[in-house]
Amino acid sequence: MKIIVDDLSGAQIAGFLQEHVEEMRSVTPLESKHALDLDSLRVPEVTFWSVMDGGSVVGCGAIKRLDDAHAELKSMRTAPRRKRSGVASLLLEHILAEAGRAGFTRMSLETGSAEFFLPARKLYERFGFTYCEPFADYRPDPNSVFMTRTL
Repeated sequence: MKIIVDDLSGAQIAGFLQEHVEEMRSVTPLESKHALDLDSLRVPEVTFWSVMDGGSVVGCGAIKRLDDAHAELKSMRTAPRRKRSGVASLLLEHILAEAGRAGFTRMSLETGSAEFFLPARKLYERFGFTYCEPFADYRPDPNSVFMTRTL
């Protein structure tokens, strides 16, 4: 597997992200969906990575700069056929290292509170994230949990 910075211009990553947004819409009420669409990821404050295995996208993730020290983890997704195969751990380790190299000292995230998101929450806990209050523009939401960690 290879992790690349992705400019989001390819049809394969566009389809992968569309599946992500559709899946989030299917498990989260619309007012609580925070998954970014393709255009929302194509902004200067976002760095996006794809995990490639051969010619296929098997995972993705991004960071969004909130300020000089704080970034938000966004768009973490593993291809359904590759879940629980180490793709997310490999990518999260890479993203945290890159965020540290970029000078960020804190990484935060929002994820769902439903059972569907339990594997993601457990992954984040293993990587040292702890639960916190809403950050940035988020507000308390029974469908969301917020996590953070220092880098």
